[in-house]
Amino acid sequence: MTMRPKIELHLHLEGAAPPKLIQRMAAEQGVRLDGVFDADGSYKYNDFTGFLNVYEAATQVLRTPEDFGRLTYAVLQQSAAQGVIYTEAFLSPDFCGGRDLGAWRDYLAAIQEAAASVPDIHMRGIVTCIRHFGPEAAQEVAECAAATAGDFITGFGMGGNEAVGTQGDFARAFARAKAAGLHLTTHAGEFGGPESVRSALDDLGVTRIGHGVRAIEDDALVDRLAAEGIVLEVCPGSNVALGLFERIEDHPIDRLHARGVPITVSTDDPPFFHTTMGGEYAALTKAFGWRSETWLDINRTAARAAFCDDATRNDLLTRLETSWTT
Repeated sequence: MTMRPKIELHLHLEGAAPPKLIQRMAAEQGVRLDGVFDADGSYKYNDFTGFLNVYEAATQVLRTPEDFGRLTYAVLQQSAAQGVIYTEAFLSPDFCGGRDLGAWRDYLAAIQEAAASVPDIHMRGIVTCIRHFGPEAAQEVAECAAATAGDFITGFGMGGNEAVGTQGDFARAFARAKAAGLHLTTHAGEFGGPESVRSALDDLGVTRIGHGVRAIEDDALVDRLAAEGIVLEVCPGSNVALGLFERIEDHPIDRLHARGVPITVSTDDPPFFHTTMGGEYAALTKAFGWRSETWLDINRTAARAAFCDDATRNDLLTRLETSWTT
């Protein structure tokens, strides 16, 4: 199953950085990353706050456009090896030039050049503001997104600590991005409860939700997601690793799918959570008995929800039909 074609819609570029790449960059720069890695060289943290701290510590060595080019190349090779043929990565101007538009353009050019050099996988970028950096910073990120919207930058979203502020605090930034023609998504229903999902829909007008799995706690909200066709970017391995659910068998993805909620499967920050796309597929197949027909349905959903042009979408759908039905 590993090499069947897959579509991934929820991937943090920095969070997908192979630990060895970050360690190599740190050594090249003479930077000490104390407390970032455990004895076997994996990322080390105890809880979600610790994860965010380690995540931001590791990005210290990603300083230049060239660094992000190297990162992009490594991440896409990693994804392509798992059969991913299309991926959307969250890109943060906060980490790429400190929200300065000129610097952001330089970083973006390096990312695009690297993406174009990896065969057999298409990439699009979702410019992402960081919730715990606040609404004013988010507005600057939205301006960077609007100025570079086009064939490669096709979406706008928000990640970060859900305990900081509300979705509605960022409505102005999302309105700016929407006016620039960008598609919208946001993290909600992960550590925030069902109300965070409802707020994302009502206050930000998104068409996709990052995670969204705690919607299962509210039957009316589940019905609304199904009725409105709101797509959930579900990352089961991430949810288990961060303690939302004790075991993959406890995850609500199968129940959400059975109730008609459009779902997709992604890895989020794969090396942090010791997962891969192939690993996610294998775990879900074992836990819920999903067959090829279910995986084809999930990947069709992802292709139709992708923030890409119709020609790319149709190509993806053709490749999926050919590979998953034979």
